[in-house]
Amino acid sequence: MDSTESRKTVRDLQKVLEISRSMEAATDLDSLLGLIIDRGMELLEAERASLFLYDSKTDELVSRIAAGVQEIRVPADRGFIGSAIKTGKTINVPDAYADPRFNPQVDRATGFRTRNVLSVPLRDYQGQLVGVLQVLNKRSGSFGEYDVTLAETLGAQAGVALQRARLIEHYLQKQQMERAMKIAQDIQQGLLPQRAPFCCGFDIAGISKPADETGGDTFDFLQLPDGRWMLMVADATGHGIGPALVIAETRAMLRAVSLHGPDIPLVLETVNNLLVADLGDARFVTCFFGLMDPLRCRMAYASAGHGPLLFYDRQADAFRELAATSLPLGIMEQTEYKEVGSFDFAPGDFAVITTDGVFEATNAADEQFGIARMTQVLRRCRDLTAAGMIDALRVAVLEFAAGEPQADDITAVIVRRK
Repeated sequence: MDSTESRKTVRDLQKVLEISRSMEAATDLDSLLGLIIDRGMELLEAERASLFLYDSKTDELVSRIAAGVQEIRVPADRGFIGSAIKTGKTINVPDAYADPRFNPQVDRATGFRTRNVLSVPLRDYQGQLVGVLQVLNKRSGSFGEYDVTLAETLGAQAGVALQRARLIEHYLQKQQMERAMKIAQDIQQGLLPQRAPFCCGFDIAGISKPADETGGDTFDFLQLPDGRWMLMVADATGHGIGPALVIAETRAMLRAVSLHGPDIPLVLETVNNLLVADLGDARFVTCFFGLMDPLRCRMAYASAGHGPLLFYDRQADAFRELAATSLPLGIMEQTEYKEVGSFDFAPGDFAVITTDGVFEATNAADEQFGIARMTQVLRRCRDLTAAGMIDALRVAVLEFAAGEPQADDITAVIVRRK
């Protein structure tokens, strides 16, 4: 190696060192990708470059930034890139059009003509593939062995830098998602009643505990202009952010329609038709909708696919288990909800409305909590307040699950005559 070549080698290695320092200072993945492409073209004296990130889930390479062309996605087993991945070595092609692995479609689409190609696999600190750097058209002649060595030196630094940047990006995305979920959780919890309704002669309480940060259950109390109270317990299919949005919409609709005329069939039919228009085939909402008349000590209700319901007769010391009266909301347009039931409350009587997360809670043996255990707990706690009975039921479910993760949202409302 003569002095001129030696000086060039030193300059190029200094450039690689500078690039490595710049990569460490890159603040996000996209800026790092752009830096590697731009400085890679400069270092290797190339006309164009692309950096493909490896997507292990789809076994594809994705170009988030490609100098001179639009972002593209390619299978990881094709072309020069596929050869670089398969062999684990840099692929140096002096004449692209003479190589059967070359696909000229991109050239035809862009008007660019590829002469020669250098494809360098990029690996992280553990040696796992993170991507491929591909440079096109050496400005003077073809890429030589020196260019391959230089590209691999740059690639070794770039692979580790990409690993670090992707880990940081995933961490930031996770933080952003957690913040968004916390906001959604706060909003959903804010939509739940913050205090029990003052319903003369009655003790009413409710609770809702989602399985995730947000849930598909809700309950609501709303005093109507005629003095009656609207009581609602609803459960959208699934749990998480999607059902949480559906259940918030359902709650808003039920409130709005109820204030314009608390006729149970009309309210449910109107809300059902609105939900059918909004929800896809895979979603629906079960809903208990009741109108509590404290003067008559009676609650009229309809259950749109929501059940079973429990009514405790204190004098007879007996529970009645009542089934749903109609289809869930959001399944079929023009569904009728004409069947309306009622409870007449004597002192000590109470009604229990829960979602299936209560009686379908399971233990390690995959055994369900069940309705029978519910009635045992409620009978034992019948002299407690409504809130006390709900808390006892919640504790019993937790003890039964014995540490098993909560699989579904848990919601319960108890209406008890004093």
